[in-house]
Order: sequence, then C-alpha cells, then structure tokens
Amino acid sequence: MKKIAATILMAAMSAALLVSAKVSADETFTFKHGFDLDYPPYSYIDDKGETNGFDVEMAKAVCEYYGWEYEAVPFNWDAKDAELNAGSCDCIWSGFTMNGREDDYLWSKAYSDNTQMIMVKKDSGIATLEDLAGKIVGVQTSTSAYDLLNDEEGQAALCQTFASLEVYETYTIAFNDLKAGAIDAIAIDVTSGNFLMSGEEDYMFLDEVLGSEQYGIGFRKDDAELCEKINAALDALVENGTYDAIGQKYPEIYDYLCLGKEEAAEEETTEAAKQ
Repeated sequence: MKKIAATILMAAMSAALLVSAKVSADETFTFKHGFDLDYPPYSYIDDKGETNGFDVEMAKAVCEYYGWEYEAVPFNWDAKDAELNAGSCDCIWSGFTMNGREDDYLWSKAYSDNTQMIMVKKDSGIATLEDLAGKIVGVQTSTSAYDLLNDEEGQAALCQTFASLEVYETYTIAFNDLKAGAIDAIAIDVTSGNFLMSGEEDYMFLDEVLGSEQYGIGFRKDDAELCEKINAALDALVENGTYDAIGQKYPEIYDYLCLGKEEAAEEETTEAAKQ
C-alpha cells in the first residue's frame, strides 16, 4: 500500500510540475505573427512605421489574453510560405484565404467572410465583366484573386479576354496605377478594396462577383496545440466583446466578420421555435 501511495503521490507531483511548466512556458512565450506588410485593413505598416490593421490588433489581443509577448513578422506576401516553413513566424494571419488551401495548412476557424470583385473608375465605361475584354487588369501576386484568374475551373476564361493581367507586389501599388490610368481595373478582395476606396468618390466595384471565400489563420500542420489555443482565445475574445470592438474600428470589413454569427443565428432560431 505504501508503494502504491508513493507511486500516486509521485504521479500527482509530476502532473503538477508539467502543468506548472506549461503555464510558465505560456507566460514567457513569444508569439511571432506573420503578415503581409501592405494589406490594409487587415495588416500593414503605417506612415509612422508602426504595424496596424484588424489582424494585427487581434493577434495582439490574443497575446494579451494569454500573457504572451507579441513579435511582428511582416513580409512580402509571396514570401509567406518560406517565412512559415523556416520558423520565422508561427502562423500566417493576414486576410489569408482558406478556400482551395484546406490541405496546405492547419487552419483556425474562419473569422471573416469575403468576396472577389472588380474595381474600376466610375467614368471608365466598364459596367460588366464582359466589358473587361481588351482591358488591362491588375492583381496582387499570390492572392486568391490571382489564383482565381489563373484557374481553369475559376475565372481563367475571363482572364483570357483581358489585354493583359498585370501582377503587383501589393494592391496599394495597383490602386495607384489605376488612379494614374496605367491599368483599367483591379481584381481585388472587396474588404481590401473598400479600404483603398475609402474617401475616394471616383471608384466603384462592378456588381458581378468573381468568387467568395473565408479568411482564417494558417499554421504549420504539426502545430495543432498552438492552433487550438488560438481558436480558444478567439472564442473568448468574441465572448468578451473584444473582437467586435476591434472590428468596429474597421468599417470597411466590419459587416464581413463572421465569428460568433452562426452561433447567434442558431440561438435566434431556437428562441423563435420556442415562441
């Protein structure tokens, strides 16, 4: 009996040490947030050289929730996989499309809906997708819009009607070229396009939608524990109102934020059924 009691005591002590070590590790953990350095309003470096955007603020909120240190790891978007695989960052969290990439990463739950659309000048004479025939269209490299226009099952047929598809490092550069008349249109995420067009009256989206998608956080496939912790933090930040409060600071994307909406809709349906 003494041996059994001693064994149980040792097991309990070991478990306590493991829990203590885990908490300690969490308290000193540095979360390396990988993001596109120019993808407003989700992530960007502002005029003061500071990191900003909805995703940046949410990542910092997760760190505050757990007591982690936050480290910004901005990069050009086409370098995202190299940065993640090299261990330079812990995840890709930057308006990152899940659809079509389900098997390439370990994904968090979706936190934002989105659509792909065409942005043009209001006086361009372009009113439909058919009007893009013979036009110069811009797109950011390695984005879902780029993939869509080069996918035979997506919008490749439409792309083949363009005079050319000009590929940019960032949508900010593409928008400047649209302003200057160097290109005729931009294929872009509606939320990013809303941000670029804010305060501008001379631009619009075509009514037709190229495609729809959802944004999530992409992790290395062997980082299941970190993914689970981020998901748990997201749930907590929805519950305590932080997610909504941060979202309200970015009106261009607020209506597209989807965390908690499905649960709320289910609760409304249940309540309505009771009545």
